[in-house]
Amino acid sequence: MSDDASGSSLAEKGLQGQDQTVASFEEQGRNGIRRVQHFLHEYPTAIPFLVLVFGVLVFAGVAGHRFYAPFNLSLVLQQVTIIATLGIAETLVILTAGIDLSVGAIMILSSIVMGRFAVVYGVPIAIAFPLGLLTGIVCGLINGLLVAVVKLPSFIVTLGTWSVYGALVIYVSDSETVRSQDIQNIAPMLQWTGNIIKIGGGAVITLGAVLMIAVALAIWYLLNWTAFGRHIYAAGDDPESARLAGINTRNTLIGVYTLAGFICALAGWIIIGRIGAASPLAGQDANLDAITAVVIGGTSLFGGRGSILGTILGALIVGVFRNGLALAGLDSLWQEFTVGILIIVAVTIDQWIRKISA
Repeated sequence: MSDDASGSSLAEKGLQGQDQTVASFEEQGRNGIRRVQHFLHEYPTAIPFLVLVFGVLVFAGVAGHRFYAPFNLSLVLQQVTIIATLGIAETLVILTAGIDLSVGAIMILSSIVMGRFAVVYGVPIAIAFPLGLLTGIVCGLINGLLVAVVKLPSFIVTLGTWSVYGALVIYVSDSETVRSQDIQNIAPMLQWTGNIIKIGGGAVITLGAVLMIAVALAIWYLLNWTAFGRHIYAAGDDPESARLAGINTRNTLIGVYTLAGFICALAGWIIIGRIGAASPLAGQDANLDAITAVVIGGTSLFGGRGSILGTILGALIVGVFRNGLALAGLDSLWQEFTVGILIIVAVTIDQWIRKISA
């Protein structure tokens, strides 16, 4: 073999070696990113958990003992109780690749029915309270029938029923608040969720927060250990495949929206205990806050992926950031600005994670 031939051969081997090294480096980089995607896809609550820990550490450093005082931390839990309860209802709907913009209106309407029937109309609390719960169930059922049977988009349906239920709130309440003193004298059971339990160190917890935790545990069990829960995930991930597998997706959707309405009615009971009264003006932005908690908590807006734990973490993130920024002396404008940034980041991460399933 000539020197030229040998040189050419060596040069080719050298170039091949360089190509292999670069390819190996790029492949390792892609594999590392892919592993992160796999991990976040398998554990969607990892990011909200880390964000919550980050927020607690930052605001503990900024606000000092005022933030991590037991009373303040328990106050954060009380402040997010209603958001978290509505978030649980919203999670069920979003898992089916839908959305419910009417959860806040259902909550207020249910609370108004409870309060006015018991106090203004003199209906016994044993009847007025179930009527409030039934109101939430019927509102949810109407949403479910319009989405599952009439086949209307959930966004349009619940945007419409948000206005309808909101109008009913004004009609039923006659634009009047049922006062706290009247409820306390006539139907004190409606204020039961506002009772406080002292847990030491200045920290307190309301029975409404206890009820929210109980609802979260019940829905967590339903999603993870029942056939109905598996049907919810399947219907949200790929409704056509779920139908071919024998799942009645129509009944699943109806059941989801009806259950969500019931949970909203429980939130109506909680909000009466929180403010002491049944007001048509209470919780007007609760539906948007609930969606915020769900999205920040890692539940995919495209359905089929998410958890109740993530929603609770999302609600706590909203509460911690708002509380911490308020203690730091920042205006409420910057609190809403921060929450908006968190939403955008959460949706961006969700889109990135979904690429792995594509």
